Amino acid sequence: MRSAAILLPPAGRGRNMAARGPAGAAMAAMAEPQPGRCAYFVLRKRRFCRMIPAPGRRFCGEHSHEEEQNDRKRIPCPLDPKHTVYEDQLQKHLKKCNSREKPRPVYFVQDINAGLKDVAEIPEKQVPLSSLSIEELQDLIIKLKKASNGLELHLKEQILSHQALQEALNDPKNGESAFKHLKQQASILGNMEKLHLLGPRRCFVEFGAGRGKLSHWVDVALQNVESVQFLLVERATTRFKVDGKHKRRDSIFERLQVDIQHLCLNLALRCLVESYTTCCDGGDEEPAPKRSRAAQTEVAPQRSAGNESTTEDHKPVAGIVIALCCHHKCDWTHYVGREFFKSVGLGPVEFHYFQRMSSWATCGMRETTGKASTSEDSEDQTDDTEEHEQTLSRTESGSDTLQGILSAEERKEIGCLCKRLIDHGRIEYLQQQGYKAALQYYTESAVSLENVLLTAVPSPSLIPEPTI
Repeated sequence: MRSAAILLPPAGRGRNMAARGPAGAAMAAMAEPQPGRCAYFVLRKRRFCRMIPAPGRRFCGEHSHEEEQNDRKRIPCPLDPKHTVYEDQLQKHLKKCNSREKPRPVYFVQDINAGLKDVAEIPEKQVPLSSLSIEELQDLIIKLKKASNGLELHLKEQILSHQALQEALNDPKNGESAFKHLKQQASILGNMEKLHLLGPRRCFVEFGAGRGKLSHWVDVALQNVESVQFLLVERATTRFKVDGKHKRRDSIFERLQVDIQHLCLNLALRCLVESYTTCCDGGDEEPAPKRSRAAQTEVAPQRSAGNESTTEDHKPVAGIVIALCCHHKCDWTHYVGREFFKSVGLGPVEFHYFQRMSSWATCGMRETTGKASTSEDSEDQTDDTEEHEQTLSRTESGSDTLQGILSAEERKEIGCLCKRLIDHGRIEYLQQQGYKAALQYYTESAVSLENVLLTAVPSPSLIPEPTI
């Protein structure tokens, strides 16, 4: 279904009819569409479409169905209903649509990181949180608090910065939203530097890369360092990418558009090395996965699950830095801390409800996001904002059920407990793999309510002895 819109008729004809109602009243105060631009008003973005229509037309191809004398029918594209196409040109469009299935690269291995394969352990679909009785909800909270006993819930603050971002942080042209992103990125780089992860002869792998800003700042921080490679992994098509703007010859940027669920990291790194043999020595790269985003699969740090290579020597990952967020998107089949949950008497049913309840910790983000979306510069908020928006309705998150039972502060506390419990399972998993892992606050809650950073470096026993 396309975005709701208000259409402005030509000047002097029916303008008042288009301006009825609250939305129309707001529209009446808007300026005319830019000369030579589409006359379709996109209510969601509170502005006119900026596409260029054909000569003599008022609307672009996407919105040409609004033309008064247009008898050609436009239908949603069957590959991606977010855009439309002329019905009589459908077959031609399907051959070139950007959403068509493309040949799979060598590093695409179906469900290599899909997690649980045992059908017996895959949880059945659970009823919504809002459908639970008060007694069932209270029983879940009791289980949560019991399982959380003994966990380190008071995290230390590790709010750092990095010289590479000082100029951008002091630039008054950056708005509030950009400033918050910069503070988070500066702290991530500061923590990476403290763990000695910023150095030569490294391959940095950024999962959920989006526009690639984090890799950009790492590259700036390492501008005088030799043999640095960046592998950016993002499943979505991203606009305004910055990784293509780097002019340094010593750093290499490669972007993979693939879901982590199907990414064989070993093959991807091997392809990267083989593609740039003139820029690196072969197999000395130490990949450092750094960032996690919404709805992504959890990947084992040393090798992709299911990799057939067992005899080859593997160097440990130099370090892992994950800005944790969006716990409500977690899935039991992908979760690496299943053994920890079982050890404290919990299972897939409890995990399902705890990941839903984790959204209570950041329920204040809804109001903030709503206000931000009405501002004039909201169109500049790209995938970063959309990824972190809460996708649970009031009914799904159970907020209606909680009226009169739990205060807002109690809900927030329970949501935080759910997050820390899920995160502790990840910490234990990394420790079992031979890593020294920790959780810390890396930025103030005023900057982001999702302000916990997971870091991990190899234990001394995993670090290979230097060769002479």
